[in-house]
Amino acid sequence: MRPADRDAAIALLAAQLAEHEIALPPARLATAVDGVLDDASRGELLLGVVDGHPVGVAYLSYTWTLEHGGRVGWLEELYVHPASRERGVGTALLEAVCTRAAAAGCIAVELEVEASHARAARLYERRGFRRLARTRFSRPLR
Repeated sequence: MRPADRDAAIALLAAQLAEHEIALPPARLATAVDGVLDDASRGELLLGVVDGHPVGVAYLSYTWTLEHGGRVGWLEELYVHPASRERGVGTALLEAVCTRAAAAGCIAVELEVEASHARAARLYERRGFRRLARTRFSRPLR
């Protein structure tokens, strides 16, 4: 993604958060996106474009894990606008994420899927991801 694509990425990410009923003030989302654009060690934003129009976005963040013994990519976000789904955009973004993660020295790519998103889970399973018997927890600090 180029810095010129910032606003398109923010709009797509805001749509995803709204679809998932996640309340995040627009200014905080913009600050988070800018933080990625300003510091490549945090991760990468990838934009899915069809016919010159941005229709999807993925955010790959980097973390260091003991479980895998090194750098891991965390696919935090993958979103395709509803009108552009079932056209291969999500698959293309996912493959680009895996390629970028490997190029960045990642040992694995991990992600999470909401239990109600079976379509997304099928995409990941078709592309070689496996389910883990875990429950994720989160505790807001501010």
